[in-house]
Amino acid sequence: MVVLGGTGAGLAATNPGPEAFAEFAGERLSREIAAEVCRPEGLPMMLRLVIRDCPGLVQAQKTTLGRLALDHSHRSNLGLLSLYRTDLGGASLGRWRLPRFEALTLAVAGRFLLLSAQEQAVDSPRP
Repeated sequence: MVVLGGTGAGLAATNPGPEAFAEFAGERLSREIAAEVCRPEGLPMMLRLVIRDCPGLVQAQKTTLGRLALDHSHRSNLGLLSLYRTDLGGASLGRWRLPRFEALTLAVAGRFLLLSAQEQAVDSPRP
């Protein structure tokens, strides 16, 4: 019984909070965006001529990306662990619609584990 109580107290004490989630999400998003956008066919040729360090530019935005993820997440704090449900995107930018991204992340023992992530299809640009 003492071991279970100690384990529970340890998990509760190391349940990562929102600021740690923002840091995790910013790091994860910056890596994913850089992998998608910074590849040779990821940017139009004119932008590739202007942007010399695409991965560095994206990495510099990781704090902003983390705050954005946190602002669009709902935390279910279960004491010993937390679940973060994130729903990003879906807005329109002129003729284009941004992709919608949904994720479920488990926070426990000072760590984060991405349980599921999916991107919904983007509507085609309107003529």
